[in-house]
Amino acid sequence: MGDRPDLGEIDKFDKTKLKKTETQEKNTLPTKETIEQEKKN
Repeated sequence: MGDRPDLGEIDKFDKTKLKKTETQEKNTLPTKETIEQEKKN
């Protein structure tokens, strides 16, 4: 009883109350050219 979560609450959860969020990539991978420039420095 004590260590198991109450899964019944999940069924009652109202997904419509959640806000839609847009994810944005913040740290993009370097291009091949950028890597080559770094190697030269």
